Amino acid sequence: MDHHFVGIPGLTDVPRVAVVIDVMRAFTVAAWAFSRGVERIVLASTESEALALKESRPGWLALKDGAPAAGFDAVNSPGLLRSCDFAGRTLVQKTTAGTVGALAVANAPLVLCASFVVAGPTARFLRNKASGPVTFVVTGDGGKADEDLACAEYIGQCMAGDEAEAAPYLHRARTSRAAADLAGGLRSGYHPDDVDLCLEIDRFSFAMVARQEESLTVLRPVAVPDLPPPARGSG
Repeated sequence: MDHHFVGIPGLTDVPRVAVVIDVMRAFTVAAWAFSRGVERIVLASTESEALALKESRPGWLALKDGAPAAGFDAVNSPGLLRSCDFAGRTLVQKTTAGTVGALAVANAPLVLCASFVVAGPTARFLRNKASGPVTFVVTGDGGKADEDLACAEYIGQCMAGDEAEAAPYLHRARTSRAAADLAGGLRSGYHPDDVDLCLEIDRFSFAMVARQEESLTVLRPVAVPDLPPPARGSG
């Protein structure tokens, strides 16, 4: 299946199939939120929109990048999120790169959001469901973030059915500038385990699909079964 890689500034047309990558940390956090019971994630374009959505819907929660702030219930950190109980809740998410990239391709017929923790299920979903070329949106650093590009390339190789060794791609992500910034405490709303949590390959068994629901861009988990082993020959 044909695929290519583009940064958010390079998006000129609506892709047929878009996979939006944010490893550190938006779509690692989104996957953890689903694992902690979140029913759906609404992607917001601004912090003020996130708060307005939360305030207008009883029971909704809001999450943002950076340090804790009034009105927000969580920050964009898998280490800080993993102990939360969000059973049945709707979470509004606004981040610097990931949600921006997803909203930029929200009108595409098929949109997935991904990181290493859902890389395998995302590739299997694409092999089963996608038709036409796949556009990987590398959200970090104007499309040059090596952790996002490494994840996109890994999913692309898996999607093609090739035997992909994850270690080289994870090494690129671990030695990226984003990982160094996180490990050095240069990003607010940080937990010391965040880098390791962002680099857990296939931690979860679902893909994350974004669709339009009542004028909102809504992300939901979709279970993706493992592929069956190849059939053995009779001889």
